Amino acid sequence: MNQAVNPDTQAIVVDEVFPHAPAVIWKALTSGELIGRWLMAPKGFEPVAGSRFTFQTTPAGEWDGTIHCEVLEVVPNERLSYGWKGGHEGNEGYGSKLETVVTFTLSKAETGTRLRLVHFGFVLPKNDTAYRNMSEGWKKVVKRLDSVVAEEASSQTLH
Repeated sequence: MNQAVNPDTQAIVVDEVFPHAPAVIWKALTSGELIGRWLMAPKGFEPVAGSRFTFQTTPAGEWDGTIHCEVLEVVPNERLSYGWKGGHEGNEGYGSKLETVVTFTLSKAETGTRLRLVHFGFVLPKNDTAYRNMSEGWKKVVKRLDSVVAEEASSQTLH
């Protein structure tokens, strides 16, 4: 992806260590049913580069609330990246046009697996509202992801 460096483009970064193996976290990142438990229910998600899927959120103004995504990169148990596009050119604030990329990277940590989430491409000031809301939102989402991963890990040890 050749993007010119834009000083007004911001990224949200959330970095957490989970006390679980990468494979368990990977399953939660790449299973549509599990994604629906910690983020939003995806429609048409497949962890295959080039596949397209959508999320549905609250509509605003001329935007119908659909987030259009395309899987950009899949490296099992290491990296998942997808384009995240939504909003409408005619909207200001919530629902303004957004063209970003979300990347989840897993790496070994002393106490388990480090998850680094980077949501890149917020153009400021146009995407100020999305950047502020999603900065807080991704922190909550990662906490929910941690809960889902913990449930999955305990159910695996019970079987």
